[in-house]
Amino acid sequence: MSDANTIKGLQLRSLITKSGELELSLAEVAIPEPGPDQVVVKVEASPINPSDLGLLLGPADMSTAKAAGSGAGIKVTAKVPGQALPFIAARLDQAMPVGNEGAGTVIKAGSSEAAQALLGKTVSLIGGGMYAQYRLSRATDCQPLPAGTTAAEGASWFVNPLTALGMTETMKREGHKALVHTAAASNLGQMLNKICLEDGIPLVNIVRSAEQAKLLRGIGAKHVVDSTSASFTEELTQALVETGATIAFDAIGGGKLSSQILTCMEMALNKTAKEYSRYGSTTHKQVYVYGSLNTGAVELTRNYGMAWGVGGWLLTPFLQKIGRPDQIRLRERVVESLKTTFASHYTKVVSLPEVLDLKNIAVYGKRATGEKFLINPNK
Repeated sequence: MSDANTIKGLQLRSLITKSGELELSLAEVAIPEPGPDQVVVKVEASPINPSDLGLLLGPADMSTAKAAGSGAGIKVTAKVPGQALPFIAARLDQAMPVGNEGAGTVIKAGSSEAAQALLGKTVSLIGGGMYAQYRLSRATDCQPLPAGTTAAEGASWFVNPLTALGMTETMKREGHKALVHTAAASNLGQMLNKICLEDGIPLVNIVRSAEQAKLLRGIGAKHVVDSTSASFTEELTQALVETGATIAFDAIGGGKLSSQILTCMEMALNKTAKEYSRYGSTTHKQVYVYGSLNTGAVELTRNYGMAWGVGGWLLTPFLQKIGRPDQIRLRERVVESLKTTFASHYTKVVSLPEVLDLKNIAVYGKRATGEKFLINPNK
């Protein structure tokens, strides 16, 4: 293939140097010809998820951020605390592409039947490096979107929907009958609420403001508790009595919330206990931390017996564990309900250079509920 026909496009990259500086920039990259089982996608939509910010911004102190240049030549720098560098040693001095998921149009396809079947179609895709104008991808990492579905509607088809479904699947596989979710008014939280309503799963939604509580009740949530309320402990315990929830998924991470949930689970179980045990309830209580809205330490006060656990939960290892047939089952459910149960809502659509605008970084970098950005790399 001649150089004249080679596709080139911008790609956003994040670099942290060994000297402790974050560098965000746009690089022009040439897209290789697709192999037999590969396709080239013109990316038209890619969300900024909290999981993307972990790679995009890393542990940088964004209050020190500075920008230079403009357009495709813009570059953002910020200081990274020295104590954080040992924990990210494997990524130092590497310019890393960012973006877990996205959607767009297949403009080139390899020779295999699976790849050729995608040519010209709008697809959602995963695999990283999605903050780019073009993306070379395996055909198996692409999900054709139903007719009439836009790239923006399909851009968030993977991370949030499959995480929400993964929570209910984990609940069932581990023998629990109801669950708790924190930061419940987020896009993901709203999806989880709809899933639980559809499937008849009792859900306790923990939010951080009265406005968020009102939002969730407006879409049918029955059990909503506000962690800023003076009666939070009593309200959470009562919701746990009513639902019997003994597993929680925590998006906050740091602080005392995981411990508070375990404590309230223990108190709820004790309300119906037939006899006293100095070792606490024998029912296992589990909190899975899957997010880091609070990057501080997880603070545990052990007053909930001995049958408990706190651990990490990630989507990719979960999907690997359940195997390909169940992965396909979950993926198909998402695609069937992209405009309803799994619809995502965005407050702003930005171009690649606009992602590096300091004013935009200040907004999406807060990871605030109701401030979700969508990137259109070809805007």
